[in-house]
Amino acid sequence: MAARTSKDVVLSSSLLIDDQMCFALYAASRSLTAVYRPLLEPLGLTYPQYLVMLVLWQQESCRIKDIAATLHLDYGTLTPLLKRLEALGLLTRQRRVDDERAVEVALTTQGAALRKQAAHIPVEISKALGLTATQVADLRELLRLISDNTAAYST
Repeated sequence: MAARTSKDVVLSSSLLIDDQMCFALYAASRSLTAVYRPLLEPLGLTYPQYLVMLVLWQQESCRIKDIAATLHLDYGTLTPLLKRLEALGLLTRQRRVDDERAVEVALTTQGAALRKQAAHIPVEISKALGLTATQVADLRELLRLISDNTAAYST
């Protein structure tokens, strides 16, 4: 999908809560996060911790800077998450030898093993969404477009 131009934008001055895009996104996000809660509880993870683990399961190790960029989180939010995951024995944090300003985050054996225990989660989320594969792909694309457009609008 291409970014919309100002000519394509639907203008509305409605202040009804049900007409607000922000509320629809907020309510959907809260509802979906609530579905994750009981799925993550047996793993001992919160939803934000799960997101960090998803990045590490994909990359095994990376810099904090890269995790922050991938998850759109600032260091003040990410650092406590990483500290808790490290305390749980799921990852390590270590200053890079080639650049002491950068911190490398890597999965431990225990953190890597947790991936198998989490394998059922995307299937359960798909069931909860109740959408077809095409609808899910279209929705994901629209949400990414919203993120890109609003990020560009803010700058």
